[in-house]
Amino acid sequence: MKRRIGILISGRGSNMEALIRAAAAPEAPFEIVLVLANNPDAGGLEKARAAGLRAEALDHRPFKGDREAHERALDAQLRAAGAEIVVFAGYMRLLTPWFVEAWPDAILNIHPALLPSFKGLHTHERALEAGVLWHGCTVHLVRPAMDEGPILGQAAVPVLSGDTAETLGARVLAQEHRLYPEVLRRFASGRLSVRGERVLGEPVVLRADLAES
Repeated sequence: MKRRIGILISGRGSNMEALIRAAAAPEAPFEIVLVLANNPDAGGLEKARAAGLRAEALDHRPFKGDREAHERALDAQLRAAGAEIVVFAGYMRLLTPWFVEAWPDAILNIHPALLPSFKGLHTHERALEAGVLWHGCTVHLVRPAMDEGPILGQAAVPVLSGDTAETLGARVLAQEHRLYPEVLRRFASGRLSVRGERVLGEPVVLRADLAES
């Protein structure tokens, strides 16, 4: 039985596209039942519809800053679609504890840095400013605190001489598109899980060598 996935986006949905491609494989242990965006202009909505998926916008602005009310509306749509796992693919809204607790150990997020380093925004610029030699991305289960939660997988890329935030970010994004589908495959199949904050199974570890960069 395939696990039923709801995807939340805010923008172009490039990670969503990677997950759509992965879900199309006959052996995929998950299927996408709904794509939701908090931004009616999110480019990912049309991409999802073009792939034959149900895609809806639930604009957060009419809720006038009441984040929990917006999340309750999201929750209702996800449950009506039969979603079992919620996947954030560029969803740019901070969550209230209510939503996290409503989906215990069932919300995945991808962050463009090697957590716990560089939580928050502008990760590529901050990585360059810090002079790190490796940068990358992380898939984790969501907790109430921003960019916290058990790490299910990471992919690393070398930081090259002359890198800009744009060139580094492009290489990280390519690894995001590899990492997220593989983590979701393992998580949906039960090969990767958590007990409390402890990860059970084998987290995904990817590394791009210099030849790939």
